[in-house]
Amino acid sequence: MKSSDIRQTFLDFFEGKGHVKLASSSLVPTHDPTLLFTNAGMVQFKDTFLGVEQRPYNRACTIQKCLRVSGKHNDLESVGPSPRHHTFFEMLGNFSFGDYFKREAIRYAWELMTQVFRLPVERLWITVYIDDDEAVQLWQEVGVDRQRILRFGEKENFWTMGETGPCGPCSEIHYYQGSDINAQKAERINADDDDYMEIWNLVFVQYNRDEQGNVTPLSSPSVDTGMGLERLTSVLQGVKTNYETDLFQPIIQRLMELTGKDKDHYRGHYASYNTIADHSRAIAFLIADGICPGNGGRDYVLRRIIRRAAYVGKTLGFERPFLASIVDVVIDTMGEWHPDLCSKRKIIGEVTTAEEERFNRTLSTGLRYLEVVIDQMMKQEVTMLPGREAFKLHDTYGFPLDLTQKILAERGLDINVAEYEEGRREQQERSRVAMQLKRSRR
Repeated sequence: MKSSDIRQTFLDFFEGKGHVKLASSSLVPTHDPTLLFTNAGMVQFKDTFLGVEQRPYNRACTIQKCLRVSGKHNDLESVGPSPRHHTFFEMLGNFSFGDYFKREAIRYAWELMTQVFRLPVERLWITVYIDDDEAVQLWQEVGVDRQRILRFGEKENFWTMGETGPCGPCSEIHYYQGSDINAQKAERINADDDDYMEIWNLVFVQYNRDEQGNVTPLSSPSVDTGMGLERLTSVLQGVKTNYETDLFQPIIQRLMELTGKDKDHYRGHYASYNTIADHSRAIAFLIADGICPGNGGRDYVLRRIIRRAAYVGKTLGFERPFLASIVDVVIDTMGEWHPDLCSKRKIIGEVTTAEEERFNRTLSTGLRYLEVVIDQMMKQEVTMLPGREAFKLHDTYGFPLDLTQKILAERGLDINVAEYEEGRREQQERSRVAMQLKRSRR
């Protein structure tokens, strides 16, 4: 089943259940200072869940573009080696605003999974919040074997949008991807076993958490569900990793064409190829939503992602800017569902290349400097890079901290982050004083 058909099937199903189909909101949340980026489908409905905003409908469904690179939900360091973590991803979601609650949410989810998408029941597992007896009973009513319903605590089965905001107990559907269906074990769920994958999270929004961490009941309990398109597509296309799906394969194929390498090279360097494929999607969508590379906030996140991708490209042999041609494939493959990518193709390419060229001017020099420092560390049998050196790489050569951490981690080394932060604060103070002096001389 093609990813485009999966999107359409999901929306058609919930429209048939009385849900209003809505467009994805921007990756940049509006009127919400608590979030750097939209990280879930419910973000555009936050005020509705809190009862602050009223809408002319009480059921909705969306395919929301999301980014998880900061704060509570941050998958950046897992990208590449992980078969299923991404910076940018699409979240399929259905929502109830004070209308239906647990019973209908569970019934709809089970119907879509087992009757529409026809996932084998014997590969599905359910998790619920530790004291949610009602959810256990409702899952049994739709036909789930009691032995396949597992209870977990707050870490796994109590969802919050961020440090504050709507929250509540959740129930997740997990899928067993292993080759031996008789080898399934309940204790492997939520145990970082790649044979088991969470594919859908049903959140029963009952509370609001304030800045002090206090949780108060909402006047109208609601439903917020989220299912990663990339994960569902891997299941329905019968592959073990998201990068083997039609969402990523055109990007990876283009990368292989540009490197002139074959599948054996990909298998030996899959984390690098996957990182670039992932980051190219984030780059395209961030620029389309008005973000430009810079030194602070959202702008700096885009800069970090472009520079990480450029560095990884260098490890694959790229000496000249290449990311724009990869981002072009993203636009070709996703423009049908996200037409703003097509209308902004030119600016996306120009911004990507300009930032890549800017970084390339210092990348080689910075890498040579880092190699000298690493050699000295090895001779001295030191495993912690001094923070001042990390800050010099940032300040002089444009290396984001996480990029330096990534390079060092490949050698089994680390950074004194506290010293780095101290150097950064000192530089900010020097800049502030210099600016004041400049103003006083006018």
